[in-house]
Amino acid sequence: MSGINFEKLKKEVWDRDNCSGCGACVAVCPADAIVFLDNDKSHPVNTGYCKDLNDNVPCGACYSVCPRTDSANIKGSMMGDFLEIKAAKSAYEVSGKQSGGAVTAILSNALDKGFIDAVVTVSEDKWNHKPKSVVITSKEAMIYSAGSRYNWWIPTLFALKEAVFKKKYANIAVIGTPCAVSALRLMKESDNDLLKPFGKSIRLIFGLFCTETFDYESLVEGKLKNEFGIEAWEIERLDVKGRLEVTLTDGTKNDISLKDLEGCIRKGCLSCTDLTAVDSDISAGAIGSPEGYTTIVVRTEEGKGFLTSAVNSGNLVLSDDVDLGPIERLAEKKAKRG
Repeated sequence: MSGINFEKLKKEVWDRDNCSGCGACVAVCPADAIVFLDNDKSHPVNTGYCKDLNDNVPCGACYSVCPRTDSANIKGSMMGDFLEIKAAKSAYEVSGKQSGGAVTAILSNALDKGFIDAVVTVSEDKWNHKPKSVVITSKEAMIYSAGSRYNWWIPTLFALKEAVFKKKYANIAVIGTPCAVSALRLMKESDNDLLKPFGKSIRLIFGLFCTETFDYESLVEGKLKNEFGIEAWEIERLDVKGRLEVTLTDGTKNDISLKDLEGCIRKGCLSCTDLTAVDSDISAGAIGSPEGYTTIVVRTEEGKGFLTSAVNSGNLVLSDDVDLGPIERLAEKKAKRG
């Protein structure tokens, strides 16, 4: 794609403060020349080299996978297309789970069965909860990472290059928020030769409901510590259900309105219209299901196969007790941003 390069991406996305921070461009740059700087994470930067600009070698990989370019034109459409919606929970105890532990149960079963050989997901430092993009290959590691804080921004797809090229995993599941999910779908469907290794290796796209993500330093080291007197190590769980619910290790809870957190939200989140990750194979969230369950939206036959296997193996319990009302109301509210 001669003439398509990071400068076009910069003009259409980075310079407009519209970068979602999904990390897709960082993962697919063949020269490893796109990075996030420690002192400014609003968008990545190019470090000085570009195949297209410097050597006149067609590339365009970074532009092709970005869900925020003028060409991508991705707009979340409420619930999106789906085959079925269920409430689900893990059949076994998952310490640290956010809701029903269903995502962990489905992907742990897939690893055990050999359907996938790796999961690209988000883990965290258990002391300060700082998130990091990781590659996981065992059920034990999946359970250890359960309940990871996707509400705290991290370039989720950063570890995808390691999974595909360094470790050469051929059947990868990726868990991500709607922006990352849309980038993954672009990878799978792209005819760019540089992206085909990624597209062929991604077997399952697992989306998470998302209203917005927060900058870790602004939220944890700024807002929570300075205004609410909450140290990172005191936090047991963070959950966003129309407000930020902060559960501490002693069991006490603090509810903070999203309006109070506007300064911590990534600017790139403010234009996102997709709550439920409509480009995924399966998406999941805590909204709409009874306490202790996860709402599961099955969108493709591949997603249905993973769900069915987890149920048949006794790892997942399903229920029809899903209230679509709260999900649709939040989805409609977010869709109006567009």
